[in-house]
Amino acid sequence: MSSSDDDVPLAGRKSNGVQANGKLHKSANTIPKSLDKAMDTANKPTKHAAPGISIRNGPVETMDLDQQPGVNGKRKGRAKMSNGASYKDASDHSEEDEPLSKRRRVSKSNTRADPPSDSDDAPLVSKNARGKIVAAGKKPPNIKETSIGESEESDVPLQEKLAKEKAVIEQRAAKEAKAIRKEEAKAPAKKRSKKLDSDDDDEQPLVKKKASKAQTNGASKATSKGARAAKAVKKEDSDDDKPLSKSSSAKKQKDTKAAQSKVKKETKGKSLKKEETEQDQEAEDEEEEYRWWEDPTKGDGTTKWTTLEHAGVVFPPPYEPLPRNVKLLYDGNPVSLAPEAEEVATFFGSMLNSTHNVENPTFQKNFFADFQEILKKTGGAKDKDGSKVEIKEFTKCDFKPMFEFFDAQRAEKKALPAAEKKKLKAEKDAVEAPYMYCMWDGRKQKVGNFRVEPPGLFRGRGEHPKTGRVKKRVKPEQITINIGKEAQVPPAPKGHNWKEIKHDQEGTWLAMWQENINNAYKYVMLAANSDVKGQSDYKKFEKARELKKHIDRIRDDYTLELKDEVMANRQRATAVYLIDKFALRAGNEKGDEEADTVGCCSLKFEHVTLKPPNTVIFDFLGKDSIRFYDEVEVDAQAFKNLKIFKKAPKADGDEIFDRLTTTSLNKHLSNYMPGLTAKVFRTYNASYTMSTLLRDMKSEGSIAEKIKDYNDANRKVAILCNHKRTVTAGHGAQMEKLGDRIKGLKYQKWRVKQMMLHLEPKLKKKDKRGADFYELDEDLDQEWIREHQKYLVEEQRQKIEKKFGKDNEKRKAEGEKEMKHKELEERLAVAEELAQKFKKENKTGTIEAEGRGPSVEKLEQQLEKLDQRIQNMAFQAEDKENNKEVALGTSKINYIDPRLTVVFSKKFNVPIEKFFSKTLREKFDWAVKSVEEDWEF
Repeated sequence: MSSSDDDVPLAGRKSNGVQANGKLHKSANTIPKSLDKAMDTANKPTKHAAPGISIRNGPVETMDLDQQPGVNGKRKGRAKMSNGASYKDASDHSEEDEPLSKRRRVSKSNTRADPPSDSDDAPLVSKNARGKIVAAGKKPPNIKETSIGESEESDVPLQEKLAKEKAVIEQRAAKEAKAIRKEEAKAPAKKRSKKLDSDDDDEQPLVKKKASKAQTNGASKATSKGARAAKAVKKEDSDDDKPLSKSSSAKKQKDTKAAQSKVKKETKGKSLKKEETEQDQEAEDEEEEYRWWEDPTKGDGTTKWTTLEHAGVVFPPPYEPLPRNVKLLYDGNPVSLAPEAEEVATFFGSMLNSTHNVENPTFQKNFFADFQEILKKTGGAKDKDGSKVEIKEFTKCDFKPMFEFFDAQRAEKKALPAAEKKKLKAEKDAVEAPYMYCMWDGRKQKVGNFRVEPPGLFRGRGEHPKTGRVKKRVKPEQITINIGKEAQVPPAPKGHNWKEIKHDQEGTWLAMWQENINNAYKYVMLAANSDVKGQSDYKKFEKARELKKHIDRIRDDYTLELKDEVMANRQRATAVYLIDKFALRAGNEKGDEEADTVGCCSLKFEHVTLKPPNTVIFDFLGKDSIRFYDEVEVDAQAFKNLKIFKKAPKADGDEIFDRLTTTSLNKHLSNYMPGLTAKVFRTYNASYTMSTLLRDMKSEGSIAEKIKDYNDANRKVAILCNHKRTVTAGHGAQMEKLGDRIKGLKYQKWRVKQMMLHLEPKLKKKDKRGADFYELDEDLDQEWIREHQKYLVEEQRQKIEKKFGKDNEKRKAEGEKEMKHKELEERLAVAEELAQKFKKENKTGTIEAEGRGPSVEKLEQQLEKLDQRIQNMAFQAEDKENNKEVALGTSKINYIDPRLTVVFSKKFNVPIEKFFSKTLREKFDWAVKSVEEDWEF
């Protein structure tokens, strides 16, 4: 094994990678053939690596995770608008196009990961004392050491099976791409020339292009020949760029008849006149539905809207001072603060239960610095006699009285009757109703987050250097409104004015402002289920569909360029190889005061460790400050290239791809296809893989079995695309609970069988299923049964108490007299009777038949239902166990074309609700309504 520094663990390196003149080491312009040969000699070529399968994947267990902060848990800051326009000051400087070696150095402080708490792909790992990243910490488990790596059918690890399967999928993709281009080449020359003569079509969106009648394997024939990779290409006229399930006139007639039939059923027994009226209304509603994915006139040119009206934004309520008896304690004595300073103190005081933040030294330091600054501006603190108190030490500040006040408020709000909560929500909704929707080109569209961020303390992701800083209250004078010229501008709050009124028809934002922590711009946008957002998702997946025409040429080209003599070309080819095979993000350089998150193009020397003959270890802080740790086997040439890119004198701090930027990489990719960027590969690989799996799938059985088949396919996609995570901390407890539920159903089955014997004692001898059929299941024992019986009694008691409380709330809301406690005691007698019944059964060993008119036939029907429930729950348990290390949500929501999920739903008759929540059904409404079961990606 080589003694090169490449092979030394991250924790063992000492060099800082900086030359005497302060500059980073940089690769040579070209790669001498002698160096290539020397590398080949040092590392003997290995067999072709498995395409894109991890050996070991996940975050290191000594990693500490923050709770991701949010604005009401929602909005994120954006660097620029979706149309590329920026409203930053002219003085703002962008480093994106500069070579990485010339950009500002990134802070090397250790950082903590900070995933969203509700994120499907946020790894859950154990915490250490201070949350530092320890390079020598315990690594994630090897795939072979986990249950997901083994297949039930054989001893061959799933990793090896998927590697072979992925290789087959890539070969199929290459053949399909060639076939598509061959079909395009056969298109009549007249149609091709007509298309090429149209300059405007280059600027038209995929949905706007003219449809072709002929379709092949779910993809229509295009009308222009594909251009070569080295040249910029025009976007071909192809039905690959529009939904293939656009309804024919016959289909529409059928849908109309079905709708009319439905109306007739609903209006049965009513007058004919009313029936006709409702039918007319149904027809009008159907006509009013805007199917933008079928609209050939609606494009995505530079103008996003013609008319735009909205009500502006909702500001957070003004600060309400604390009661006089609630004070900040300084050195044990209560002190009075000006309202502005008191509000800042409450920011900290209200979150004492968030120990991860309030015990963080950086958080404390930043908060206290801002707190002291506001104290100086507002006259400082005063004691009970009015004398000034100098607040100099954070450790002497006691915020507990404030926390107790807010904690009591939270508990009081939580304890409110359901009717009162409903009333408060209705009042709040009524106030916000005008802001919830806007009129976009005459159509009512839902607004995403129309609330201005409330003031508070900045949390940040990872160990952000600004965590704990005070987020100031946003004033109307900071907010720019974007609205139509003819529309009425929403009035600013009384005594205030808007910063500016714009009529930016290229922007999809309604309002924007700049926050004070990172000077990031915040935008009010349309909701996820709006037409504009839907079109954005649609174009994202259509772009991935377009990539399938070019994927073979891209892979062929970067395979050849892996051996290019020009360093820049070889670095670019290696980066595309890693992005395509291992789903790495491209990455961008960060500023000095941002967490050191990186991607492929911004990898540094210390982020990559090489283990001959061809294993690469990636270890860096990825998106959202989540530590990315992945061990992969790469092709011999790719391994050799990385060794060259890390060649001495490079060391820690030096960039591996120092002759490549994300901008130059994406510019190169756009030569193959307009709009192609590195991130499209993730969407393409996930969607094409899922499409291939669904094409060959034959799902049968119950709904639960079919859902498992879908999740199995989704899991394969997640593994192939490296969407994995470590096992969650609560997984074992969840599985144990699910196992207890299954055992509970088995206990019910046994009781039903004993009831059958009670009705017909000789049944045990006559039954063809044998005497063993009536015996207690081997999973159950008497000790577990007694514990389960106690659980059932307690569960019954809790249900009765909960129902009693709700009934009383309802009576109180309706002005009726509440029931007395005596009524509750009478109801609880049912639970006591159940306890006595179990006691008698345990003593006598006899279980009497229950229910009205019990019979053996009825009890047999109960057994069948219980068997089905047990089977469904067993499928759920198996599915949950198999998915414990896979982030299915990441693949399903963000990278797999939602139309593929709809295809599965329709093809195998599984309700779409089983795959998409209500929110996702609204978000992907275009997908649900635009395809049938024969659609293909």
